[in-house]
Amino acid sequence: CWEVRKHNSSEWCHFIRSNPDCRLDGGFLDYLDGVFCVFPPRLLPLAVTLYALWLLYLFIILGVTAEKFFCPNLSAISTNLKLSHNVAVSLANHRAREGSPLHGVTFLAFGNGAPDVFSAVVAFSDPRTAGLAIGAIFGAGVFVTSVVAGGIALVKPFTAASRPFLRDVIFYMVAVFLTFMVLYFGRIRLGEALGYLGLYVFYVLTVVLCTWIHRRQRGDGLAPPGPWEPELPTDEEEPESSGTNSGDYGEEYRPLLPSQETSLRILTTALSPLDYRKWRRKPWYWRLFKAFKVPVELVLLLTVPVVDPDKDDLNWKRPLNCLHILTSPLLCVLTLKSGTYGLYQIQGVFPVWGLVTLVASVLAIIIFITTSNEEPPKYHCVFAFLGFLASAMWINAAATELVNILRTLGIIFQLSNTVLGLTLLAWGNSIGDTFSDLTMARQGYPRMAFSACFGGIIFNMLVGVGLGCLLQMSSSQPLVKLEPDSLLVWVLAGALGLSLVFSFVAVPAQCFQLGRAYGACLLAYYLAFLCVALLTEFRVIRLSGP
Repeated sequence: CWEVRKHNSSEWCHFIRSNPDCRLDGGFLDYLDGVFCVFPPRLLPLAVTLYALWLLYLFIILGVTAEKFFCPNLSAISTNLKLSHNVAVSLANHRAREGSPLHGVTFLAFGNGAPDVFSAVVAFSDPRTAGLAIGAIFGAGVFVTSVVAGGIALVKPFTAASRPFLRDVIFYMVAVFLTFMVLYFGRIRLGEALGYLGLYVFYVLTVVLCTWIHRRQRGDGLAPPGPWEPELPTDEEEPESSGTNSGDYGEEYRPLLPSQETSLRILTTALSPLDYRKWRRKPWYWRLFKAFKVPVELVLLLTVPVVDPDKDDLNWKRPLNCLHILTSPLLCVLTLKSGTYGLYQIQGVFPVWGLVTLVASVLAIIIFITTSNEEPPKYHCVFAFLGFLASAMWINAAATELVNILRTLGIIFQLSNTVLGLTLLAWGNSIGDTFSDLTMARQGYPRMAFSACFGGIIFNMLVGVGLGCLLQMSSSQPLVKLEPDSLLVWVLAGALGLSLVFSFVAVPAQCFQLGRAYGACLLAYYLAFLCVALLTEFRVIRLSGP
């Protein structure tokens, strides 16, 4: 399909529609057909501009869904399953308290890494886009361990947490080595895919065991953090929880009037994504960004329930939650396989979405009649699982569109999927963590932010590659081919490995005292890596051959 630009512009549309390699698997929009058939050749720059804007908006959708809906529901589920005794943990703040290590390395990592993992799963589903997943996983790793970690050291020099740092770097280097070997042999078998997931389970158990041993050594008290553990905010220092719910997103979405009147008032208040008092006192650029997010948040409020264990009513909004009984299942069937299952005709007569609508409507009416506005029902925790599923479907749908549009841009500009993965996809998925980590460092918690740089991306690589490849295997073909398509893949793997080795040696050599010189070295390293990667992509740097 890359050869389309080599043809005359009058032949682009015919080439795209007649070439099987140009078919995009999944997704609701055919971006290749749009840019080469709908737009005339002279308007190609306009089409690219619109696609770039849509790409940015997809990143906004991914970020809002993961932070405001996916993570809070994961927090509610873990609390309901009694996996964490500290319900004050806010996944939307991207951090777990010290009191719940299992919560932090499982549910927290899953929430933070959801866009990355879903993007990897979608990319691995098609051999033509597997390079996107490899580029994004390696590219995000280099970006986070150099730019973000270096930025933290520049913003606020600090003493690193020695034991967690060494543990995370060693596990990450093992994961990078395993991926390097998989790429070297050009395929990953069932046992190797399960090995990725098993290694993450072993990492989780190691974190829990180390935390338990350390607590036993200090007498189970919450003593001040020692030089080997991250700084953690106290209850007074903890930033205001941004745990999201359908009617109250914290200060940002707190309604002006108490929603305790009619069902209609409760519904309209719960669906308001704006705090007008905050809107008036915020600067213009915040308002502009908020205006872009409001449509996404409104649609998500309509389709994704959120349970908040920290609220007395668990965020029970009877009219809206009853509406969710209808909209969430409809969302799931209409986004699964891009609506293929939802539009399927039962016996060639009745569509699946019609049956779901009928059953869900009856159930919603029953729940509305048998409950009250003031008190949540005993089964309200079920809404957390429904919200988790609905938000996961939103993330999956956005990730599918993201992968398809990146492949389209690669074909337009004759760029490999790997370079798109290590730049646009890696930057887009990492930008949220970058701002949150740097903000935490400025607020006086650089050790916690630095630990997140190396701990969080372990999940993305091990689960992203392991689960992404595992889901593509079948009983007839229990392997996935991952053949590197260019020298750039090896540049990526080598750059990530070298970055980890540099930190593994340099940090202990400085007695874990990290200053601006260390941060400057990491930033310079990333710029050098980016230059080498781009020169490799454009074949300025290449292997000598016959």
